[in-house]
Amino acid sequence: MTAARRGCDSSPPSGVEDEGGRGWRLNLAVLWTGNFLVTGSATMVIPFLPLYLEELGASYARSGLWAGAIFAAHYLALFVCQPIWGRLADRWGRKPMLLRAAFGMAAVMATMGLAQTPLQLLLLRLLNGAFAGFSSSATAIVATNTPRGKLGMAMGTLHSGNIAGTVMGPLLGGLLAGWIGLRGVFLITGATMLVAALAVALWVRDRERRAAAEAGGETASVLEGLRALWRHREIPALLGVSMMVQFALTGALPFLPLFVRELHGDGADLALYVGLVSAVTGISNMIFAPLLGRLSDRIGPQRILLLAMLGACGIAALHAAVEAYWQLLALRLLLGVCIGGLIPTVRTLIKRHVPHGMEARAYSFDTSAVSLGSVLGPLLSGAAFGFVGLRGVFLLSAGLMLLCAGWTWRAVGASRRRRAEHAPREAGA
Repeated sequence: MTAARRGCDSSPPSGVEDEGGRGWRLNLAVLWTGNFLVTGSATMVIPFLPLYLEELGASYARSGLWAGAIFAAHYLALFVCQPIWGRLADRWGRKPMLLRAAFGMAAVMATMGLAQTPLQLLLLRLLNGAFAGFSSSATAIVATNTPRGKLGMAMGTLHSGNIAGTVMGPLLGGLLAGWIGLRGVFLITGATMLVAALAVALWVRDRERRAAAEAGGETASVLEGLRALWRHREIPALLGVSMMVQFALTGALPFLPLFVRELHGDGADLALYVGLVSAVTGISNMIFAPLLGRLSDRIGPQRILLLAMLGACGIAALHAAVEAYWQLLALRLLLGVCIGGLIPTVRTLIKRHVPHGMEARAYSFDTSAVSLGSVLGPLLSGAAFGFVGLRGVFLLSAGLMLLCAGWTWRAVGASRRRRAEHAPREAGA
């Protein structure tokens, strides 16, 4: 049996449960805070990006084009660079990659406040995406330093930090922009990320810094690492879930204002109603991710994954039948509940099936899959909008998620059945 195969579904590393559990709990608390600060800081500047572009000299007609390109640039660089950082994390340690991401993004975000042209802002946004990767490294540290019986809860809790930052970031950014100006927000953002970096440097401990040597991961290139992961049929299926979840979320976002206007009509309070619909998904996601993660520790992550995927498919399809605003609000809330069960469960299952010592690389590919979904979602949904209409976009997302659910269940369910069949033989031996 190879070392890589031995590492799959391995027990927690030695020392994880030392000190009465304080080590992994302290990691989780600090990394939750870091996820909240980094994600909140990153989303803080998004609402006023077109306004900042006008301040940099972009015309009103071109500010939308520049804003779209600058928004996508981050995800493009993230998609390309994440596997490289994942390889280095498995080779040299996950904590150094956390510090690289936090200190690098802090410097770049602060520098964005000094930009003089839209092109400079675009290049800085690309650089920011290249440095990013705090969340994937944090996930790898939690995955490899948490007792197996607590992993689902830990993944759900860690993910809720991302969602809390996503929900609070735009609100705080809007308030700060009114007080200290647009450029000042970038400086505050950089300082906030610096605080996250210092907290990681002081308190986070990674007990498996050099686990890659056992899996032979130190000499594997990015493509070789991808091929090694691809041989475990569960991994590509789980990456597909991550991409499809993000595709469904971001693909619908540009059309929510149109949907709300169709249901509610024009009015002075239209922006408020749009904001409520956008926020309720994140809030329910943030609340239910730790709860469903804890439930997955009890009944198994495969069951939570299947139920959450089927629920998300059904809820996305029901969008096509909405006739009143309250129905849309309820569906977006329920969608957040399902997503709260999907993303942490995917990450729990990745840890279960990934070869030992390649955890950081697997989570970096997961981040790349999410980034790809963020880019493809608005592009493909926008292209389909002219053919299938507003409600057809949601049916398209539901159909694609249903196909992904079938693929995932075949891959993950077959793996579970194989383990169940082998367990009695190993016990008899």
